Amino acid sequence: MAEDPASGQGGRQPAAMKPRDAGSLVVVDASGGVPRILFGKRREDLKFAPGKYVFPGGSVDPADLSMACPDDLAADDVARLMFKMKGRPSLKRARALALAAIREAFEETGLLIGAPLAGPPARRGDCWDQFLDQGFAPRLSGLHFLARAITPPGRTRRFDARFFCVSASDVVRRTDRLDGEFVETAWLTIDDARYLDLHSMTRAILDDLADRLDERAAPRANHPVPFYYQLGSGFRREEIRLPDGR
Repeated sequence: MAEDPASGQGGRQPAAMKPRDAGSLVVVDASGGVPRILFGKRREDLKFAPGKYVFPGGSVDPADLSMACPDDLAADDVARLMFKMKGRPSLKRARALALAAIREAFEETGLLIGAPLAGPPARRGDCWDQFLDQGFAPRLSGLHFLARAITPPGRTRRFDARFFCVSASDVVRRTDRLDGEFVETAWLTIDDARYLDLHSMTRAILDDLADRLDERAAPRANHPVPFYYQLGSGFRREEIRLPDGR
């Protein structure tokens, strides 16, 4: 959620920018006992969060809405993803949020979360071709919905971002074909990461993750999801819960 304010012209404030749907991936490596989280440092010349350490992620692309998967998100997470979804809520849009997180993580860090294709990939002519060329389709079942945050009005970039947590054991391939958005990546413990120049929302989500990890340093499923957004002049945190309270 970018902190640089949008400037008006002629003394008039610009119309509120509509937040773009986005997905981010929080990758947790628990193989060493103490969990380590994947971060990327953004280039200084980028308009959104320049130089900040963030989780990989980005805006939903139209191609994410039509990408086929061999599996699906947990039904409870789909229900939470549809909570106060802008526009018309749909399963296709819920899946696209998770698919954007997987695709952007692949583009920015080279980590691929997927299942082997049964045969040669069919060319789509869109942003998924490089992913499919690796011989895998995106796999959703390992992702858990962790948090949601909407950039406050008056920023140069606004996102309605959903953060998904996934275990590093679900990474099936690492490539070096990166898009150059990150100048470096790092696997860090939660305590060490708090010393980084983190984006403010990254820091909040990191705290939520620390509360969500179980005794095996794995993310607990079926857990209320924090939702950050601006209400009036203040920033609000509420929890997205299912009807039974989870």
